[in-house]
Amino acid sequence: MSDLSIRTCEVCRLGAPLATEEEIKEFMSQLPYWEIIIVDEIKHLKKTFKFKNFMEALQFTNKVGELAEKEGHHPEILTQWGKVTVTWWTHKIMGLHANDFIMAAKTDKIFEDSSES
Repeated sequence: MSDLSIRTCEVCRLGAPLATEEEIKEFMSQLPYWEIIIVDEIKHLKKTFKFKNFMEALQFTNKVGELAEKEGHHPEILTQWGKVTVTWWTHKIMGLHANDFIMAAKTDKIFEDSSES
């Protein structure tokens, strides 16, 4: 099992395969506190990150946004006072792809790095 946070997203085309249940189980073992939710019958990965104030939450949001632009894969981000909720799924295939799990791991890494500084 490779560390998801060091992998890069692959170009996802229309018709690309959804992550299998076996892959999801393997990937989720590397993603503590992420949950799979169903929205409009589509699986999404979701996690809420806690912060001391709005400014820290906003800084984290911006870092996740920069990552999304770099990787060409964009989440839904809800920034509130003291927390940010990040939701990943692949719009083109209407569900979860390996890219979503990679981006979730990278999001965790951003949070870990910002907590250390």
